Amino acid sequence: MRHTFCAALVVIGLFRPAAAQAQGEVGAPDPAKVRVRIGPLLMNPTIAISNIGVDQNVFNDPPERQPKEDFTATVTPKIDLWIQMGRSWLSGSIDEEFVWFQTYSNERSANNRYTVGWRLPASWFNVNLTAKFAKVRDRPGYEIDLRAPRKEVTYGGLVEGRIMSKTFFGVRGEREEVDFDDAAAIVNLLLRDQLNHVTTSGALTLRQQVTPLTSIEFNATRSEDRFEFSPLRNSTSTSFGTIITLDPFALVKGSAAFGFRNFRPDSPDVPEYSGGTMALDLTYTLLGMTQFAVRALRDVEYSFDPAQPYYVQTGVDASVSQQIFGPVDVVFRLVEQRLAYRNRAGFPVREADRTDAVHSIGAGVGYRLGRDLRLGFNVDKARRTSEVESRPYEGLKYGASLTYGF
Repeated sequence: MRHTFCAALVVIGLFRPAAAQAQGEVGAPDPAKVRVRIGPLLMNPTIAISNIGVDQNVFNDPPERQPKEDFTATVTPKIDLWIQMGRSWLSGSIDEEFVWFQTYSNERSANNRYTVGWRLPASWFNVNLTAKFAKVRDRPGYEIDLRAPRKEVTYGGLVEGRIMSKTFFGVRGEREEVDFDDAAAIVNLLLRDQLNHVTTSGALTLRQQVTPLTSIEFNATRSEDRFEFSPLRNSTSTSFGTIITLDPFALVKGSAAFGFRNFRPDSPDVPEYSGGTMALDLTYTLLGMTQFAVRALRDVEYSFDPAQPYYVQTGVDASVSQQIFGPVDVVFRLVEQRLAYRNRAGFPVREADRTDAVHSIGAGVGYRLGRDLRLGFNVDKARRTSEVESRPYEGLKYGASLTYGF
């Protein structure tokens, strides 16, 4: 797969960018993302060299453990691919990430993510199939500080039919499997024993196509989580929600999902959760020079701790980018996450119903060397607060980045 990406970089200088697809063609790639065309094959090769600098707390250690500092760098080559087959589109992506540490070589990793999809848009029905595979060694979220090796396999599909001129009724299904490495452990707990699981879900959808590229969907979903070695975490969820997908060519683009989830663990010792959920990914561009981006979420996540098997995560990740003059721009970043844990009845816990919080603030300045090449310098400071003595940490990262094609 790595040779495939290198070959794609070579052809950048040999072929002219592909002609833009007709705007509004359902299933077609975004014309702004297509840079290379070889016959029917469309490609968007990109590469980023990020975090070329210093990480002052490599392991997210609390202050009393004397946090370790190291020089680090991350290289991320990626290629997106599309090919049209009749009325349908076959798409895929190859994402390779190489993380390097100078002193702590055991923290180095090569992360691989592959995606393939097939979409068939038709007058009276649509089919959308997707499969994903990831073999990574990174932090699974804001709770686990270990860069944990694991495999993730996901596949699913959506079939929907037109019931009115702009209204579609559909059925969606998905299966996700997560397997941690046998040796990955945190506080003397093997992650495989706590978090290896399979999630299966099915949904009924009703979608209104407001414009060719903007839609509103209502859905009802039933999902089951089954844990290989920790059945106390087994659960069944029923969710109702709305998803608004906005035109990618508009000033405001992205998606916004709001819903209600009834989360019911199989074990009577684990409390239920009934409440709102949210997933936002929105971008707004003002006068072509200022860009506001926000990602927000609220949902249930599983914890590695048997005493507090899950938590409700609520968070926002926001940024503002401003072009100062010519090729110079600045960016400001803010991250706020709250992890509200739920206790397992009859099980001793260190801090009952605790809430951990992660705060991060950062800034950067960039200089564009042409249309696709950007050189940047970034500084980010993160801090986690918790009532559990070993959980708080502070860390500062600073360094340069070089991106092509983003």
